[in-house]
Amino acid sequence: MRVSLTGGHRNDITQLLPLVDEVPLVRGKRGRPRRKPRALHADRGYDHDLFRRRLRERGNTPKVARRGQPHGSGLGRIRWVAESAIAHLRGPRRLRIRWEARDDMHDAFLQLAHCMTLAHRLPTL
Repeated sequence: MRVSLTGGHRNDITQLLPLVDEVPLVRGKRGRPRRKPRALHADRGYDHDLFRRRLRERGNTPKVARRGQPHGSGLGRIRWVAESAIAHLRGPRRLRIRWEARDDMHDAFLQLAHCMTLAHRLPTL
């Protein structure tokens, strides 16, 4: 999967369609694997009619909460898991402020931070 790196000041929704296009095959049951997931769950930050329409054109059902209305999907109950995982990557100073001009070097330090986080969670023998 190719990852697109954008500046921190960019809106997340601008990268929604490229991300959906890069989703790999969905595996599971026997037979021909699905090309794309059936539905896309997202929070209110992705609420835009143009992107809903484009997702439907790609064969995805957008399950995006409307702004100002409760959606009842339960996304908020498990959100802290992703937020805490991202917070672990803010620990190393080199990742808090991006000092690297090259994307590959920043990615290397990001992967190193992932390995360090996993190493701390492994049980000692």
